[in-house]
Amino acid sequence: MNIVFDLDGTLVDSAPDIMVAANRMLRGEGLEPLDLSTITSFIGNGLPKLVERVLRARKIPSSQFERLYDEVKDFYNAAPADESRPMPGVPALLAKLKADGHRLGVCTNKPEEPARLMLKLLGLETYIDAVVGGDALPQKKPHPAPLNLAFERLGPGPRLYVGDSEVDAEVALAAEVPFAIYAHGYRKQAIEGLPHDYRFDHFDALGPIIDTHVATMPAA
Repeated sequence: MNIVFDLDGTLVDSAPDIMVAANRMLRGEGLEPLDLSTITSFIGNGLPKLVERVLRARKIPSSQFERLYDEVKDFYNAAPADESRPMPGVPALLAKLKADGHRLGVCTNKPEEPARLMLKLLGLETYIDAVVGGDALPQKKPHPAPLNLAFERLGPGPRLYVGDSEVDAEVALAAEVPFAIYAHGYRKQAIEGLPHDYRFDHFDALGPIIDTHVATMPAA
């Protein structure tokens, strides 16, 4: 089976490093930093959108976006995993899925270079067969093109997408792919209001969900 994961808020708790980068920029502008919960609420549509939201929160003119976005991007790309950690149970699950013969991918709105660096620094890179970042195509999630590309890179076979947010639910629906939603992470709405096929509270529970999904698929 081909399984594609979202990155931020799903495989990795990455908000602390994103907060550090954004607040380094704000301090350079002589402004107060933003707290972790605020930064976390800005995650989900890629770094440019996050920086737009940071600027709006601190009433910085949009005319300064290009300059300040470049600052945040450079700060973040230099240290994408100093404070970030895999979500509980992720390394063990990925190791088991890989050993069981599943092909694993990542589809994220984060640019590919820092996404790959994060996976490497956190020891997850060895399990991942394909990475599609937010700069791979003109479109970003929730447009289905990036998710479709990730599955294409994994090759033919049954598909499952795993994510945590509204963006993930929307892209899975658009791509017509079964969706398993992580009950924690960076979601802003209640799970009950989001389309999904499976729900899990810990990555220990995702393995049995995948086994069940495989068992219920029609024979080839």
